[in-house]
Amino acid sequence: MKLLNQKIMLSIVALLSLSACDNNSPATGAKNNAADLNKYIQQIKSELVFVKGGEFLMGDYGEEYGPEHLPYDSQKDSKPLHKVELSDFYISKFKVNNKIYKSYLLFERKKERIINGGAYNKKRWEEKNKTPETPAHVDWEEADGYCRWLAGVTKLPFSLPTEAQWEFAARNRGEYVIAPTNDGTIRVNEGSKSNVASENDSKDYAKKMGTSLGTHSPIPGNLYPPNPLGIYDMAGNGFEWMKDWYDPDYYKSSPVKDPQGPGKPVFKDIDGNFTKVMRSQDYSGIGRGLTVVRQNFDPKSRDYLPTDKTVRCVVNSNKPIK
Repeated sequence: MKLLNQKIMLSIVALLSLSACDNNSPATGAKNNAADLNKYIQQIKSELVFVKGGEFLMGDYGEEYGPEHLPYDSQKDSKPLHKVELSDFYISKFKVNNKIYKSYLLFERKKERIINGGAYNKKRWEEKNKTPETPAHVDWEEADGYCRWLAGVTKLPFSLPTEAQWEFAARNRGEYVIAPTNDGTIRVNEGSKSNVASENDSKDYAKKMGTSLGTHSPIPGNLYPPNPLGIYDMAGNGFEWMKDWYDPDYYKSSPVKDPQGPGKPVFKDIDGNFTKVMRSQDYSGIGRGLTVVRQNFDPKSRDYLPTDKTVRCVVNSNKPIK
């Protein structure tokens, strides 16, 4: 009987040893997941651009400081020109792409958006979000949730950018730059001199990736040069969600130091939904994607899919990020 018990014990030990060596065991899986997450975090950190804070005049500066002394924006909400003083921050050099965003969903075991509204809408959504290097499309709550998640896993103060931060970075730390490109101009279909995407770029990329999107196809964020700070894709390829609630009159009362936008919802769209600020542009082109132009949209995208809305995060810190 004693010998039988010893054999049973040896069998149990052997089984436990095999289990411990199993690559699919929970412990090993957790270790691999931790390693993947660490690699992911290092990539995110490596793509941050430091922006030294400072003072600038925010808003449509065309009448006072533009060469033609005419407004750049026909809308009143980009006025009046007003002084803003920003603290140092970091900003991602790219909009978050599909590869990065889908990895986040896997880490968090979140499901991808369920698409209703017919086969056509579903196909278009899937095609827009299946190409790994093009921007992920999200509503404001998804964008905010992603940046907040980064704050949690990195222990760094990640957030959505304020519109003051975005404009300051787009204008090369507040210079009088009207286009957030490598040289402040917008050049389309000029061969090697082009600095923003064209319909031809979208068509070529759709064909390359085997989608039916044609001129509505998003493109990789690094197709054209960055602005002088090293930030890509600010003139198009998807609107970018800002942290701020939208108020068309906010510039009249904006605080000077690190404005965060209204403290509560202010402005409703035609459907009765309060709106958040967006910057950048859905598609680039002449007179589009200007640094001073403000947009506003429903943060939940209740009546439409956010097929042209993207996310870029900031880190509100002046400390070196390693």
